[in-house]
Order: sequence, then C-alpha cells, then structure tokens
Amino acid sequence: MMNMKSIVMIGGVTLLSAVFINAVQTDAASGTVVRNETETKDSVAGKYQIKALKLPDNITFSGEQVPLNDPDVRERLDRELLVNTYWQSNAILLIKRANKFFPIIEPILKEKGVPDDFKYLAVIESGLTNAVSPAGATGFWQLLKSTAREYGLEVNDNVDERYHIEKSTEVACDYLTKAKERFGSWTMAAAAYNAGQFGMFKQLERQQVDDYYDVLLGEETGRYVFRILAIKEILSDPAKYGFHVENDDMYELVPTKEVKVDTAVTNFADFAQKFDINYKILKIHNPWLREANLNNASRKLYEIKIPKAGFYPPAE
Repeated sequence: MMNMKSIVMIGGVTLLSAVFINAVQTDAASGTVVRNETETKDSVAGKYQIKALKLPDNITFSGEQVPLNDPDVRERLDRELLVNTYWQSNAILLIKRANKFFPIIEPILKEKGVPDDFKYLAVIESGLTNAVSPAGATGFWQLLKSTAREYGLEVNDNVDERYHIEKSTEVACDYLTKAKERFGSWTMAAAAYNAGQFGMFKQLERQQVDDYYDVLLGEETGRYVFRILAIKEILSDPAKYGFHVENDDMYELVPTKEVKVDTAVTNFADFAQKFDINYKILKIHNPWLREANLNNASRKLYEIKIPKAGFYPPAE
C-alpha cells in the first residue's frame, strides 16, 4: 500500500501534510500488513489546517467608509476575502499582472479625477485580460458594444477599441464619473457599473434607500463591491494574506514607441517585419487591431505600438 506526502499551499503558506492512503504498518515477524488508523487521523489533523481570516478593522472604498459594524456587511466581505485568498493561483496571477498594467491605468484614473481604487474594478471585471463575456462585454473594462460606441470608441470587425487599454480606461472613467454624479457616491457608481444605471436606480427607488450597503440586490451585483474590496485588500498587502511574490517573479510591461498610420495596411505580417518583429508580437501590443489588415478607408490617424528593440528575439 502507499504512504503519500503532499505539500499544500494555504493562503500562500506552505504546509507539509502527511496524507496516508490506506496507511499501513508491517509486522516484522509475520510480515502481516496492519492498518494504523490512529496515526493517520492524528497526522492529518495535526498538520493540515485551513484557518479563517481576520477581517480588517477598517476598510474604505474610494475614501468612503465600509460599515463593518453591520453583520451582513462583515459576512459578505469575509466571503470574498476567503474565496480570493484561498484561490491561490488566481491571486498570484493578479499580483503579477497588476505590476504590469496598473502603471498604465493609474495615471489615467488620476487625470480623469476617478479614485485610484477603481483599478481594482478592472481586476474583478477581467482579471486584467482582454476577456469577452457571454453577453459580449469586452476588454479589461468589459465594455458592451453599445456603451463603447456611445462614448466614442470605434467598434467593428476591423478595429475594436474596447481592446485598447488606454482608450477603454478613459471611457470607463467617463461612465463612472456620470454614475457618481447621478448616485452621489463612488461606491454606488461601482455597483452601477455592474448593474447598469437604470437598473440600479429602479432598485433604490423600489426599496426606498440610497446606499449600496442598504439595498438588496441580485447575487452578482450584491457581491460586486465586496469582490473589489477583497482584491484591494490582497493586492495592497499580499504578504498579509500569505502571498510572497518576488520582484523577479512579476510581469513587466515591454516599453513601446508609437508609429502613426493614416492609410490602409494590407498585410500586418509584412508591416511587422519592417520593425523587426513578427505578426504575433504586433498583435500582442495592439489587440484592438482585429484582423490581418487595416481597412482605413476614411484615412483616420491610428497610433500603433511597436516594442522597443532588445525585448524580443529579432524576427526571422
């Protein structure tokens, strides 16, 4: 029979636990196999521990206090902290990606007058990837096609600026600013980003309340702000929650230069080779270019990012 040891990661802490599958002992004289159930239970109980988390004594979102004296609020925050702390692989990926993409998002939020905490909204929306939802919401900020076009982004089969991190961040800021003006708080603006402004307004009106923490919402929006708060807690102080990621482990943003294009591009593979990169690298840095060519019948001016020399192997 097998005696198996396993290393278990709990909140980023490594625990060595003895996991005995049909743990056995062999009698030296007779060669008889004897099970040792007591040793099995004691070993597992003594070494394998999953602990509850201590909630922070104080937490804010965009400068607005979270009412931790409300037991419902405490339980909802506790749930999201537990879910995101013990999903270790995902949390480590988010820590690494944040190091790469927050330096792009943060100055745009600041320039637009949107609190820095909203960078965590992008994290829970997309995991800082160019995700596409079943409803068609796209990009880091999960913008619907109609919303993107309403706020001035180009969205078609050839060019989809929802995949453009800078431009989509600007649109998200404009949407959130309008929501803040309508609902009076940044917390409500965040909730409305998920539920939609009309849907949120109807719920507040029906329930005769005006605060996110007082309104009864569906599962997704009810968890939404708490997910942001949990990610803020973990990414602001990873070590507090057991995550230890060295600087060398972080993902880094490759610096780029911008090439202005106001004509059609018939073949991006050929275009890329002119800058000593390949098609894949060009598309990694310009995911908003959705096809192998750029139509540009209107002679619009586009800025295409080209990575600076020395960060990728030269194209062959």
